[in-house]
This record gives sequence, structure tokens and C-alpha cells, in this order.
Amino acid sequence: MSGFSRRRVLQSLAISGALCPICTALIGSPALAQSAGAHAGPHWTYEGEGGPDQWGELSPEFKVCSLGFEQTPIDIQGAIRAQLSGVSPMFQPLPLKILHNGHTIQVNCAPGSVTYIDGQRFDLLQFHFHHPSEHLLSGQSFDLEVHFVHKSSAGQLAVLGVFFKSGAENPGLAPIWAAMPQEETPETDTGVTISPADLLPVERGFFRYQGSLTTPPCSEGVLWTVFKQPIEASPGQIEQFAKLFPTNARPVQGMNRRFLLESI
Repeated sequence: MSGFSRRRVLQSLAISGALCPICTALIGSPALAQSAGAHAGPHWTYEGEGGPDQWGELSPEFKVCSLGFEQTPIDIQGAIRAQLSGVSPMFQPLPLKILHNGHTIQVNCAPGSVTYIDGQRFDLLQFHFHHPSEHLLSGQSFDLEVHFVHKSSAGQLAVLGVFFKSGAENPGLAPIWAAMPQEETPETDTGVTISPADLLPVERGFFRYQGSLTTPPCSEGVLWTVFKQPIEASPGQIEQFAKLFPTNARPVQGMNRRFLLESI
């Protein structure tokens, strides 16, 4: 393949509008909530009975968890460096509406926060956390990972992933952790205002690939952006989440000849 042709292929893959039709079907369906691990369908877990190796057998609706070829998370390595037009989160302060859904801590977001990916607008719906990180970076796991789940007006899903490493206390996490429910609860409006932008890295280099939801039904056609630079959380903050969720991370999945792009 010539350099010019290869570049055209990479550009078209950067944000292919041909995300699978599942994305459109996700609008208004339980599958979108499932991106944060909400309850729907058969009981599933992260370990033991009903664990990730059994998800595809728990329900016909979960079959893609075991049969899909574009599953998330992945071990991020061997990326192709490409000239990508970038990712522009524009997050606004918002009321802290928090829930413990049995699988993670989730913050539901009021309208107004968006991310532009190659010029396409995606509205921020919610964000949630995993311990340890679901993605690996060249085989390395991080202490936490936050996923910002977005949807476009056309129904495409896009998720931004940010790693946490042990270090200084994170002020952006402080109000969320202070309100963190200790057991499964519905959404609670805490009356506190938070700034999701505080949970983004300063440097905005990233990796991009086509993947899936990381919980059942594992629907594919999700545009993933994972930032290279981790942010910090204190050992105490990491331990606080880990006590509630010792493991809520799906094991890495095969790349299966997908393109993994890295911003230059």
C-alpha cells in the first residue's frame, strides 16, 4: 500500500461513520445503561459464577460477549501513529447525581457537556469507574480508570477513558468519593456541584479504536478514545473505591485485526 493510500485509510478509520447499526438501536434501550454496568437481564459478575468467561452463555442477548470481534477492553500496544484531528471535551460544572448500581459508581450528567471528535458532537451522558483499569497500556494495569460515556444525535456511542495512578490526592474525585454510596442505591441528587473536567489529563494525546461496551450485552460499534497521560489519585482514594469494588474490570480482549491508532 502506498503512503498516500495508507494515510487515506487511516483517516477514514479515525472516525468511521459506519459504526455498526447496533449503535442506533442502543438509543433508549437498556444496553446504553449497561455501559456502566447497570442491572438488566440475567445476573452477571466480574468473578466466579456468572463471570466474564460466562457472560456470552447467560442470555442470547449476551452472545456477542463471547462471539464478537471488536470487544473492549484491550491491551493498548503496537498502535499506528496517525495524523488525527483530535478530541475536544467541553465539560461544564454539573449537579452531582450519583448511584451505586451494583457494579460501579456512576455519575449521571445533566445536558450541556459535550465532546467533539473529528468535528462530530457527542453529548456526555454519564461517567463511571473501574478498579483496576480495564485497558492495559503495553501490558501495564493502572489503579483506576474512568469512562465518560457519550452519544451523538445519530445514536453513535463514544467513550473517553482516563487512567489513574497512585500519587497526590485528586480534588476532582473528592466530592464524588464523599457522596459515594456504600451499597446499591438508585440515583441520588446530592445538592453538590462538580466539574468533570477535573478528571481529564492536561496532555491530550490519545489512542483510538472501534470497540464495545465492557459489560453485558457487550454491544459493538462503540468509538473508544483512551488518553495516554494518566492522572493521579491518592492511595487512600484508590483504597476507598477498592473496598467497594475489589475487581470490577473485564479482562482484555483480542484485537482481531482491528486498527489501533495513536495521535501524533
